[in-house]
Amino acid sequence: MSSVRLSVLGAGSWGTALAALASLRSDTLLWARDTETIHAIQQTRRNPRYLPGIDLPAALAATDDWSAALAHVLQGPDDATRLIVLGVPMAGLENLCRRLASDLPAQVRTPIHLLWTCKGISPDTQQWPHQIVSAALPHAPWLQAGVLSGPSFAREVARGLPVALTVASTQAQTGQAAQAAFHGTQARIYTTRDIIGVEVGGALKNVMAIACGISDGLQLGTNARAALITRGLAEIQRLGVTLGGRAETFTGLTGLGDLVLTATGDLSRNRQVGIALGQGQSLDTILASGMTAEGVRCARAALALGARHEIELPITEAVCQVLFEGLPPRQAVAALLAREARSE
Repeated sequence: MSSVRLSVLGAGSWGTALAALASLRSDTLLWARDTETIHAIQQTRRNPRYLPGIDLPAALAATDDWSAALAHVLQGPDDATRLIVLGVPMAGLENLCRRLASDLPAQVRTPIHLLWTCKGISPDTQQWPHQIVSAALPHAPWLQAGVLSGPSFAREVARGLPVALTVASTQAQTGQAAQAAFHGTQARIYTTRDIIGVEVGGALKNVMAIACGISDGLQLGTNARAALITRGLAEIQRLGVTLGGRAETFTGLTGLGDLVLTATGDLSRNRQVGIALGQGQSLDTILASGMTAEGVRCARAALALGARHEIELPITEAVCQVLFEGLPPRQAVAALLAREARSE
C-alpha cells in the first residue's frame, strides 16, 4: 500500500466510488454528514442510497465525524502524501471549502493536496470550480490544489471496472499525489496543467449530452447523434480556448472522452434528461421525478459566458430554449439544421 493518507469528503455516488478505488492502494477515510449512510457503509459495506447493490472494499473506512476526517489526513509520518478529495457537486462546493478554511490549522508541516471533482458552472455567479475554491480557501503555501476529472460513471468505478482520469493542477506534486493514491491496475491517472480546459470540458459535455438525449428521444438516429457530438465538441473547444484552455485538452480524456461517455452511456443522467425531453416530458415533470443533471444547472451560465465573450454556442442555446423557454424539441432541432451553411 502506498504511503498516502486520503480523506474523501462527501459520500455520494462519485465520492464513494473514488474512496473505494483509493482504498485499494491508500489509507482512505470516507466522510459524510449523513449518519445513516455512514452506518450502512460501516455495517454492510454498501452505500444503498447512492450505489445500491455494490459491495465496497473491506479496507475502506467511513465516518460522520468531521474532525476525524481532517485528522486522518494530518496525522501519520512526515513523509506521507496527504490528499483531500472534495466529492461533492457544484452546489455544495463553496460551503465545503469554507468549512475547510475554518477548520484546517493555520500551519501544517507538510503539503496537503486538494482535489475537487465536480463538473459545472455556478448558475448564479458563472464561476468555475477553481474560482470558487480559490475564493473560499486560504492561499497557504502548504495547500496545493487541482481538479480530478475524466470519463467515468461512478457505478463502474465502484464495481472495479477500468477507468482513466486526468488531474489538472499548476503544481506537479498534486498530480503525483493523485497518481500515488489512485493509479494502478484498475485506474490510469494522467496529469496536465490546463485547469480551465479540463473544467470547461467537464461542464459543457453535460449540456451536449442533454442535446444528444433529446435527439435519441426523438429517434433521430445515430447519424444525428454523431453530428451533435462532433459539433458539440467544436463548441466546447471554441469557448474553452477563448477562456484560456489549451486546444489539445479537448481531444483528450476530459474533452472528447468525457463527452462521448456522457452523450452515449445509459448511466448518464444528462442524457436521460434529454431523452425524457425528446419524448415529450416537461422539465418540471422530469425534475419532480427526482432525476437531476448538472447540465440543466449550468446551461444558462454557459450561454451567458458565450455571449460575454462573443462566442456562438448554437447547441447550448437550443438546449436552453428547450429547457427554459418551452421550445418543442423537434423545433429546436429544425432550427439547428436551418442555420446558415458554413465550412467546418
